Formats: sequence, structure tokens, C-alpha cells
Amino acid sequence: MSMNMYTGFTRLCKGLAVVLVGGHIIVQILPSALSYLALIPAKTIPFAWNLITAGYTEQTVYGAIISTIGLIYLGKLLEPIWGSREFLKFIFIVNFLTSVFVFITTISLYYITRLEIYLYMPISGFQGVLCGFLVGIKQIMPDQELAILKLKAKWLPSLALLFSIAISFFTADSVSYLPTIVFGTYLGWIYLRYWQKKPETKLKGDPSDEFSFSSFFPEFLRPVIDPIATVFERMLCGRRFETSNEERGYTLGGSMLPGSDPIEASRRRERGARALEERLAAERLAAGKKAEESERDVSDNV
Repeated sequence: MSMNMYTGFTRLCKGLAVVLVGGHIIVQILPSALSYLALIPAKTIPFAWNLITAGYTEQTVYGAIISTIGLIYLGKLLEPIWGSREFLKFIFIVNFLTSVFVFITTISLYYITRLEIYLYMPISGFQGVLCGFLVGIKQIMPDQELAILKLKAKWLPSLALLFSIAISFFTADSVSYLPTIVFGTYLGWIYLRYWQKKPETKLKGDPSDEFSFSSFFPEFLRPVIDPIATVFERMLCGRRFETSNEERGYTLGGSMLPGSDPIEASRRRERGARALEERLAAERLAAGKKAEESERDVSDNV
């Protein structure tokens, strides 16, 4: 296996990985700490901080391993393109809003079913942010081929959602992870679609067709999804994207929407692909130099 797979991790991602591992160790050594760190809907009103800490608290060793590996490898691709500050901002906002929506969902399920398990089940984990990262990968390098899975990167968020939903039919505690995954994916898309600022242009979001809500679904479903998505877009975001027949511009009442530059969205994807190629080339070069140094050391010793 190539050595460059194990290099190039950013300092910020390494620090966050320590937080994830540390959170897991804490709840293993002090199980009572889970009541203060995880999202327990019945206790969230006095312990509101668990809307933030829940995302960084892994209850199982498998969750800690998957989250740590996912963080450092996905962060290795995203942070150099977004910048450390924007990367950290994305994590904080997606994690916090995911916890808020999971809290609302579990409280609603309690009032619908009157089952107290929805009030006292500890919900935690980094999986919501990881799914948001997959949306980021879809945005910056949608056509990148994944050799292992034999599909393009743009389908990663959809595949993760489909797999999680399928698994939920065979697990009794799907509420502990499925809402987090669903909301993490959706809120990651909302942030990148409407809120992410681009300092170089002072615009927001990515209104391109390739990053529309319907792009998460197969082609044959998009004629059905698009009208529904448009309704929710107008209700929730107060925006309306209209494609001109003469150019791929986005307008509202005849004027360009702020942040709606499809050319800039295309450039961002090009920068993402170029940054990935440059990073891989640099890692291959570093690996080659290390191999040469090793051979030189061996020959000197001989």
C-alpha cells in the first residue's frame, strides 16, 4: 500500500481527531459523563451544551475509529481548499444545527408515540459532520472516480444515506444514528448551497445545477424532485433560482441573486480537482525521496 496514504494530514484534523478519541476515552472511563456530553432530549433544557458536545462524543470504539479515520482523510481533501477557518466553521455549524434538529425530531417522536425511550436515549457521534464532509466532496470533485467503489464521488452522500436507511431496518436503535446522518447530510448541503462565503468573490453559496437538491437522486427521479425542492427552497430560504434561456445565470425578478455565480461554482470544482492532483503529486514526490534516502542509507551501511 502506498505510503502517501498515511501522510499529508492537516494539523487541525489531527487536533480534532485527538478530541474525538479523548471524548471516547472519557465516556469509557467515566460512564456517567455520557449524561452530560451526549444529547439526551429530556436533559437538554438544563444541559444545553450537549447540543455541541454530542457530536464529539463517540460511545463505541468502532464509532471512534470510523469518525477519526473519516475526519483526517476527508479533512485532508477539504481543508486545503476551504481554508482552516472555514473548515472549522463548517464543522461547528453543521454539528450544532444537526443536534438541534435531532432534538426536535426526538421530542416530536415522543409526543407522537409517548415512548420515553425517545427522551432518554443518549445520542452522540461525529457521523453527521462526516456526512456533511461527503457533501463537500460531492461539490468540489463530483466526477472524481473512486477506484474501490467504481463510482463517481458525487454519489457518496446518497450512497451513505441509502446504506444507513437500509441498516436501520435491521437495528432496534436506529434513532440513535439515522436522524443525525440525515440532518448532517441535508444541513451540510444547505450550508454549502446557500451560506458558505467565498472571500475571493464576496459571494455566497453554490447555485449550480450540478449541486441542486435533485442531484442527490437518480436522473429519472429529478423531474419529480425538482418541483418539490423548489417549493421548499422558496419556503425555507426565500430564494428562487431561475435559469435563463440565453445564459446559465440565476435571477430573481430579472436581477442576479447575490452569490449565484455558476461560473464561480465551476471554478471551485476545478480548483478542488487541481488541489487534489497537486497534493497527490506532492505526496508521490515525498514518498519517492524517502525511498531514495532509504536506499542510500542501506548502501552506506553496506
